[in-house]
Amino acid sequence: MTTTNREPVTRVAVLIPTFNERESLPGVVARVRASVPSADVVVLDDASPDGTGQIADGLAAADDHVHVMHRPGKAGLGRAYLAGFEAAMSAGYDAVVEMDADGSHQPEQLPSLLTALADADLVIGSRWIRGGAVRNWPLRRKVLSVGANIYTKVMLGMHVNDATAGYRVYRTSALRTIGLTGVESQGYCFQVDLTVRAVRAGLRVLEVPITFVEREVGASKMGKDVIREALVNVTVWGAQHRARQVRDLAAAARDRKRS
Repeated sequence: MTTTNREPVTRVAVLIPTFNERESLPGVVARVRASVPSADVVVLDDASPDGTGQIADGLAAADDHVHVMHRPGKAGLGRAYLAGFEAAMSAGYDAVVEMDADGSHQPEQLPSLLTALADADLVIGSRWIRGGAVRNWPLRRKVLSVGANIYTKVMLGMHVNDATAGYRVYRTSALRTIGLTGVESQGYCFQVDLTVRAVRAGLRVLEVPITFVEREVGASKMGKDVIREALVNVTVWGAQHRARQVRDLAAAARDRKRS
């Protein structure tokens, strides 16, 4: 396992990507500020046509712990986070938080994730470990999420139970170790992509149980394209992982014969 510089985390940026979240954003930002007053909130708005960006500007004008990054258009969750990561690293933050704007990730649980970061490089707010839960999801969606995570765990040989989870905290030192060049995944596959990169880099990944609450206002951004991308990519990555294992076993067998 790679040893990273796990110094005390003092500067935290909470990254909140938005696209048409004008109804939910003010409440979520207020809850983050109340839960972790020392943290900065960075809204990553993809030119929301409903005026979310303007609302974010108003929140920033009233609170110097709130900042806004206006992006030119809807380019996907992954690209929004990558832009936020780069900005946070350049600004000298110790850690970055990924959090949805719709309230499904409860800001009141963020202190427990940050506490766990003292002994980790990546902390994942997990729905599918003991103590985790999901509220207001139909059975079909629970089965889809659990099945996707089991498939990911088996195909990629990872110990992580909720690799698709979007509520998580990275040390910026871990992001530098992982390397963000070449990350093209979007949607929930972006979360799997960075998780497997962290595991393969030997970083310490911890899961903390959370209660995920389905959004009450607005529309979910998860569609068939998001699911299809994750299925295809995980299958390809899994095949590559198994092929490496076969090559390693063959090489080990040849070494034994020579000795």
